[in-house]
Amino acid sequence: MSDAKKVKMAMVGLGFGAEFIPIYKAHPGAEVVAACRRNEAEMNKVADQFEIPKRYTDFEDVLSDPDIECVHINSPIGDHAWMSLKALDAGKHVMCTVPMATTIDECRQIVEKVEETGLKYMMAETVVYSREFLFIKQMFQSGELGDIQHLAASHPQDMDGWPDYWKDMIPMHYATHVVSPCLGLVDGLAEYVSCFGSGQVRDEIAERSGNKFAVESCHIKIAETDLTAHVWRALYDVARQYRESFDVYGTKKSFEWTLIENEPHVMHVAKRPEAEIAEKIEIPDFAHLLPEEIRRFTQPQEIHDADHLSFIQGGGHGGSHPHLVHEFISAIQENREPRPGAVTSANWTCVGICAHESAMKGGAIVPLPEFTRQPAQTV
Repeated sequence: MSDAKKVKMAMVGLGFGAEFIPIYKAHPGAEVVAACRRNEAEMNKVADQFEIPKRYTDFEDVLSDPDIECVHINSPIGDHAWMSLKALDAGKHVMCTVPMATTIDECRQIVEKVEETGLKYMMAETVVYSREFLFIKQMFQSGELGDIQHLAASHPQDMDGWPDYWKDMIPMHYATHVVSPCLGLVDGLAEYVSCFGSGQVRDEIAERSGNKFAVESCHIKIAETDLTAHVWRALYDVARQYRESFDVYGTKKSFEWTLIENEPHVMHVAKRPEAEIAEKIEIPDFAHLLPEEIRRFTQPQEIHDADHLSFIQGGGHGGSHPHLVHEFISAIQENREPRPGAVTSANWTCVGICAHESAMKGGAIVPLPEFTRQPAQTV
């Protein structure tokens, strides 16, 4: 990679997105040439700190700059789809934070645009590059877990105190953090879903979002397997510490996420004496998979804004950020599909969209759109 031409990046959205700037700057294959944020004073503050030469407050100006090859979009959720489409239209590769979109039609448009242009699209799904996922994936591929029997994931999170637009969100429309590890572990795609809503959010949230449910709980049928996964989401009015969990049940070993943040996870080993089946474990880091220049960014001390709620509640996203950066840059330089690419990202995103549709129909089975069910990628 050292001999490859550096990819010229523009960072769009500099709140949480600013965390990626030092990683791109340190990566041997990337160069951050531009920053874009609507608030000019805040944009200049970040651009000055990281010595970024080109500065824009208008996304259209970023797209018209021929020097920029790709954009990393960290804008509010409602901007993800249209910004991704405009960037692809302008000939730019796209990395976009989750979710891909909030409608099936937007997901379809992005998939079609990637097929039409041959450009790279990657959804920056943190969980499938977290150290926990990489650890379980390694165990699964080595046969240590045995056959997978069931997968489960949960993501309760109190969004009070976050930007106001979160009050418009539906829980399952932001479900990729629980969908992706279940599907990604077995390199599968969702075939259909059934979801139930439970409880009620306060009137303000229900009126703004159009969703009354406090919790949405979904079963996912994984195509071409005998497996299902169970995932659930909550955004408001549920008394629960933040938890972004992933549980895997195998014939030989099973992994369960800790119930309390920052406590050890648990491994269950079959056929031991009952009192010895469960043991607390420590998850190793996977920085060795990265170029030496960015390995340090898997560590919490490298977080630029540790007070941001995404890190207070998210535990630093499991050291995933440098892995995301490396995968995106490598895919561009090697001219291959990133993981997850457009189709896989659409499948993971549409699970949540279809799940909410199911919940509104009392748990009716809703199939995933055909365009999201092409052969799955290995992640």
